[in-house]
Amino acid sequence: MSFCSFFGGEVYKDHFKSGIYVCSECNYELFSSRSKYQHSSPWPAFTETVHKDSISKYLERPNAYKVSCGKCGNGLGHEFINDGPKKGQSRF
Repeated sequence: MSFCSFFGGEVYKDHFKSGIYVCSECNYELFSSRSKYQHSSPWPAFTETVHKDSISKYLERPNAYKVSCGKCGNGLGHEFINDGPKKGQSRF
């Protein structure tokens, strides 16, 4: 499953079959369906990445990191600190 590109529309928000979400540019593994959960945002929501280097990020504003593919730099969105399904978890 290819992680969405911003302008392509989101087709995987309500998709919960088992699998790995990959970068739409380079196919690098980003997120697993095991870490996906239902959220009110228009994008799929995950609690963790597949690999430690799946993403690169920098602090954009308090409690929010700008997130890119760790391999090719493709923009993926944000990591929101303490906005996951459990206390202390992030939401990607």
